[in-house]
Amino acid sequence: MNFRTITATCLLLAAGLATALAGCSPDAPRDWKTVGWPGVLKAARGTTVRFYMYGGWAHVNRWVDTWVAGELARRYAITLERVPLDASAFVNKLLAEKAAGRATGSIDLMWINGENFRNAKETGLLYGPYAQRCPNYASYVPAARVAYDFGTPTEGYETPWGTAQFVFEYDAARTPDPPASFAELREWVARHPGRFTYPQPPDFTGSAFVRQAFYATTGGFQQYLKPFDEILFGRNAPALWAYLKAVKPHLWQEGRTYPKDSATLDTLFARGEVDLNMSYHPAHAQQKILDGSYKDTVRTLVLREGSIYNTHYTAIAFNAPNAPGAMVAADFLMSPEAQLSKYDPANWGDFPVLDMALLDPAQRAAFEAVDLGAATLSSAALAAVAVPEIGTHWLEALESGWEREVLP
Repeated sequence: MNFRTITATCLLLAAGLATALAGCSPDAPRDWKTVGWPGVLKAARGTTVRFYMYGGWAHVNRWVDTWVAGELARRYAITLERVPLDASAFVNKLLAEKAAGRATGSIDLMWINGENFRNAKETGLLYGPYAQRCPNYASYVPAARVAYDFGTPTEGYETPWGTAQFVFEYDAARTPDPPASFAELREWVARHPGRFTYPQPPDFTGSAFVRQAFYATTGGFQQYLKPFDEILFGRNAPALWAYLKAVKPHLWQEGRTYPKDSATLDTLFARGEVDLNMSYHPAHAQQKILDGSYKDTVRTLVLREGSIYNTHYTAIAFNAPNAPGAMVAADFLMSPEAQLSKYDPANWGDFPVLDMALLDPAQRAAFEAVDLGAATLSSAALAAVAVPEIGTHWLEALESGWEREVLP
């Protein structure tokens, strides 16, 4: 074999090896962030999307497993596999995969926001930016409202699929005069020992209650809408710790233990062991009435100092084995059809992320026709007391401070 033959053979072998290696890449030979949407749809068809999400709410799991999975199969021939896992756990899983150099992982789509999004974005665990590639995002989502997630710029690395607002729940038949402010709540808890508690942070709902109390006991949220200020936190936080320590002896189980999550607190409330419940979903009580868990006398309230609201999102893993399928699933979750189904308390009752002004008249009418039930506060009542979330560094300081100052 002469030199020219050897060279030609080597070139052929190298080309074959390059082709084989390209075929091993999940996105080869394309970067799906730049491919036109018809190409993304074609690549997604017939694939499986693994959706990692919090699994503690049976009604949400049921809606995802039946309606969402069914529609993705019918419309796009996509098989949706829901994997129940807390967000912090799957972020750690991605960190381990990145450290091990796994170019192709096991997570496609994930339900994420807050500090988990910030940590994932800052450590390069997210695929993107991809949001603007999604037709429903470009057509219906008010981009200015989803520019930040707990103070972290989203920059196209996640797509919104629901909005939420913090509320309390009570049974009007057994608690006809619930507290209307945090000052009244403190007095009410002292007069009704054992009848109130909250999930232990960092549970999302329990952490939200602590943030809500932080606003109420330290002069409002405005001062915290900036980067974390350790001096300000050190000056203000003692008022919060004093409040929470004052109510602790009067809590359920005398404050020796706390419900591990919001689902556990839901059960305590439904059984009548506590008289006040809380949720980050305004239609949660109505959904529980519809599924028979709550009595039809349960109602929702917000306290005078305000009600925190936020947006929750989906994101795609940096090493997603099926990036085009994840993009199509994320886009579908923002569609008017999916948002309408999710809005119905019989399914979930999660509020939409869409700008209603961008919908056609028939679509708007369909949202307006959804019966949110007697237990759900009106949009006007919620909007009147809505206050924003603060940045994740404030949140983490509150959670670690609670564990240090209140839990012992």
